[in-house]
Amino acid sequence: MNRLVELLHDSGATLVVESRGEVMTFTCRGVKDLFELYTNHRELLQGARVADKVTGAGAAALMALGGVAEYHTDVISEKALSLLDRAGVAGMAEKVVPYIINRAGTGQCPLESLIGDIDNLEEIYDVIVGFMDSLRP
Repeated sequence: MNRLVELLHDSGATLVVESRGEVMTFTCRGVKDLFELYTNHRELLQGARVADKVTGAGAAALMALGGVAEYHTDVISEKALSLLDRAGVAGMAEKVVPYIINRAGTGQCPLESLIGDIDNLEEIYDVIVGFMDSLRP
C-alpha cells in the first residue's frame, strides 16, 4: 500500500487502484473515476487496493459495493468510515472529518449531503447515479 500512496502523492493523481497486478491512476475530482470503474469495469474493483485523496460517503459506498479489499485515504468523512467499516473493508485514514467540504469551502459536499443518513449501499448507489446524471450537460 505504501507504493500506491507514494504514487498518489507524487503523480498528481486523485485515485490510485491496484487490481490484478496492474496499477492505474486517475485524476478526476469527486467520485467520477470510482463511479466509472464501478459502472463499467466493476471487476477491477473486486479485491483491489485503493489509495484515495479524499473519501466521502459516495466513494466509500462505491468501494464497498465494488468489493475493494483495502484502502488508504488522506481524508475521510465519518459517514464514509462507517460505511467501509460495516462492509468489512480494511483501511487507513490519515484524517477523519465530520463531513467532506464542498469545493468552494462553504459547506458540505453536495453528494455527501444528498446521501445524508442513508446506510443501504444500493440506495446510496441510486443517489450517486442521480447525482452523476445531474452533472451531465
